[in-house]
Amino acid sequence: MKQHHAAADQPLSAQRAFVVQLRAETDVEQGRFTGRVEHVVSGQAQQFHSLAEFLVFITRVLTALDAAPEEPPEVWEGGAEAE
Repeated sequence: MKQHHAAADQPLSAQRAFVVQLRAETDVEQGRFTGRVEHVVSGQAQQFHSLAEFLVFITRVLTALDAAPEEPPEVWEGGAEAE
């Protein structure tokens, strides 16, 4: 039976989104992972040649993200646009 987690109902943050591209020589059953991973928001990217390298990159980006002070969202204060 599938378990339901309350967190699954919440929207996913773009701050924690990554794009992963796997090379043709990746063989999951053999434990061979090679490709490229990119953090969507920052554009930071890295080639990886093992699952460990992939996880190190993700961990580094998320750790830096969690350590950074939250910036308030940009707010437009109205007023007339310059002509």
